Amino acid sequence: MATPSTRLSLIGLAKRLAKEGVLDETEAAHASEAEAVRDVSLVAYLVETAGLDAAQIALCASTEFGLPVFDLEALDAELLSMHGVSEQIIRKYRALPLFRRGNRLFAAVSDPTDYRALDEIKFGSGLSTEAVLVPHDKLSAMLAKVLANSENQPLDAINDADLDALLVQEQEDSDPSTDTNSSNIDVDDAPVVRYVNKLLLDAINKGASDLHFEPYEKRYRVRYRVDGILREMAAPPPGLANRLAARVKVLARLDIAERRIPQDGRIKLKVSRNRAVDLRVSTCPTLYGEKIVMRVLDGGSGLLTVDQLGFTDAQKELFEHNLQKPYGMVLITGPTGSGKTMTLYAGLKELNEPGINISTAEDPVEIVMEGVNQVNVNVKAGLTFAAALRSFLRQDPDVILIGEIRDLETAEIAVKAAQTGHMVLATLHTNDAPQSITRLMNMGVPSYNVAAALNLIMAQRLARRLCKHCKQPQDIPRQTLLREGFTEEEIDAGLTVYDAVGCDHCTGGYKGRVGIYQVMPISDDMRKIIMHEVSDIEIAAQAKREGIADLVRAGLDKVREGITSLGEIHRITKD
Repeated sequence: MATPSTRLSLIGLAKRLAKEGVLDETEAAHASEAEAVRDVSLVAYLVETAGLDAAQIALCASTEFGLPVFDLEALDAELLSMHGVSEQIIRKYRALPLFRRGNRLFAAVSDPTDYRALDEIKFGSGLSTEAVLVPHDKLSAMLAKVLANSENQPLDAINDADLDALLVQEQEDSDPSTDTNSSNIDVDDAPVVRYVNKLLLDAINKGASDLHFEPYEKRYRVRYRVDGILREMAAPPPGLANRLAARVKVLARLDIAERRIPQDGRIKLKVSRNRAVDLRVSTCPTLYGEKIVMRVLDGGSGLLTVDQLGFTDAQKELFEHNLQKPYGMVLITGPTGSGKTMTLYAGLKELNEPGINISTAEDPVEIVMEGVNQVNVNVKAGLTFAAALRSFLRQDPDVILIGEIRDLETAEIAVKAAQTGHMVLATLHTNDAPQSITRLMNMGVPSYNVAAALNLIMAQRLARRLCKHCKQPQDIPRQTLLREGFTEEEIDAGLTVYDAVGCDHCTGGYKGRVGIYQVMPISDDMRKIIMHEVSDIEIAAQAKREGIADLVRAGLDKVREGITSLGEIHRITKD
């Protein structure tokens, strides 16, 4: 039943509609009287049942109640935050939180006489709530978009108080004995709990790949790696060092009393009902406390296709051609964080068909793919890469993916699998493609087996993309461009080199990253020199004779296309 104030507001709105000619007086009286027995608001009834114009009603309500009319079409539904208001309240009262200023929350409503909606939003958010008027049809359309996205809501839509409940501790790999005193830390260090939660939330919202917690003698800093670059994001008091470390260790189910040796653990952050972000935690004792590094493994962030990786047409053709071979090895090489796993899974996406048996061994599994048998390596339990591979070979595999070749035993099994009718995809940590060959031989794999097993080696780096909003052409002398590696033909064709500037759309002139690749197929001539156990310098010379671009040349091509800067290519490829 409507309250007296609500009743007066209804009568006032009905009279205003009659005065403006939207309704006649009889219809206005009937509408205001009938609202008391309907399960919808007056405005919803007039638009959805009576068929009146929503924009006209909004203008009349604006005049009557002195509220601004807001254009919802200027907002992106995916960027809106719920601000702690439950989905049930939004559905029931058809009111949408828009933005916050201080302790005031502005909510979109189409019927300003429905005071219950504002009261419920105020209760849910804990903030003073003010109405913003919008046409009923546009509000309904925006609500449909927001509620459709609710299962994959961004983390900034989560209450600070609720975030801790989303941290799901991994049970199966933990030792219950490490939980001693964890409850005391949670209770006694509530500010630290909220602070760590905030750091996690902020890092994931910014797209960070790693978080670094670093104690020093007179300061403590927290850095995020965003687009491959570490940036200082917070500087908590150094006296909090042990408490911050203890909080993270509790979440990762590590031994909080052990500070003398490194420890490894995992945290799972449940983002929504069908998506979770894993955080791989590593602690290391330093001079002034424990440094903690957390790697963000977001399996739900979206899997790229081969077309989206940044290959040239020729590189893409070589990669796809070698993926489709029935046996042999495709090796991806590069430093940690260079995108090797994403490249492998883009390839797996093309191979993943009902008629193909695919198995992977990874440490840990970073991307979950339906239809692929994925195994998490667990060295403590005896499940090593080599043990997983031996098991795969007894399970009728077509394609095997190895997260990393770390030792001779794993390398030998991978090479033998590639020689016996299986397609093997693997990664290796080397600087470029030629060095991968000598690395395998240095591990102890015979050169003739390396030559026979390899089909393709691909080295890669990730370069930051120039921001399209602020990048500016550089004036670089011709001789400098020639020294950098550009050809006379490229310069004469009107080469333009851009540099980073910086604006509101980016970070330091860059936004996002693009892959830089050296794609080296193993030709018959290359196999011959591999069998002679030559150095990586001689292998690189042979690759150059075969027209294979190295990483520097591949980077210069991206500079010529205006995708990245010359300084960025220097950073990732040059000594």
